[in-house]
Amino acid sequence: MQFDVLIIGGGAAGLSCALVLGSGLSKPFSEGKKVALFAHQRSSHLSSALLNNVLGISPGTAGKDVLNSGINQLQELYPEVQQITKEKVQKISFLEGGFEVLTNKNTYTSKKVILATGYAQPFLIKGLEDYVIPHKKAKPSKERIQLENVNHLVYPGLYVAGTLAGHRSQYAIACGSGAAVATDILTEWNSGEHTKVHDKIK
Repeated sequence: MQFDVLIIGGGAAGLSCALVLGSGLSKPFSEGKKVALFAHQRSSHLSSALLNNVLGISPGTAGKDVLNSGINQLQELYPEVQQITKEKVQKISFLEGGFEVLTNKNTYTSKKVILATGYAQPFLIKGLEDYVIPHKKAKPSKERIQLENVNHLVYPGLYVAGTLAGHRSQYAIACGSGAAVATDILTEWNSGEHTKVHDKIK
């Protein structure tokens, strides 16, 4: 299966990225683009979080509830973003002009890949070993990792978001990181014109 963007990781960064990309798929510059999210969330640190200090979210909200509502929000608002469930990415291979993504069940190709799988060890996706470095904003004793990147870009077409990009483990930061990657891709699709998607009360 061929995609324009594959997002790997259904936590805060991955879902935020998927929502912003989904909101841009109705724009003329996104016509015909195919986006999918590997919505495996079991390993997301948000699953065990309790949110008290996040703007717009009621104090005491469980992170697992945010994950579930995010999946539903994506499905209801932007069903054109395909959600791939019950598959785990095992390997990423570099192709000319894109990537091959191998899971435990299928093989996909995509022009762009976004990794948002968290910063815990071991990093189980093969093919990216050369980009794994110690996390720069976590306690050394935790032995967290990140992918080496410049402004979320690991390699042309290969992005990283959230804690795996080197950000601290904070919900709002992860969401912003995922959204930033999405707007970078929308900007590229829009011939380099800086692009963001806002909705307004009419």
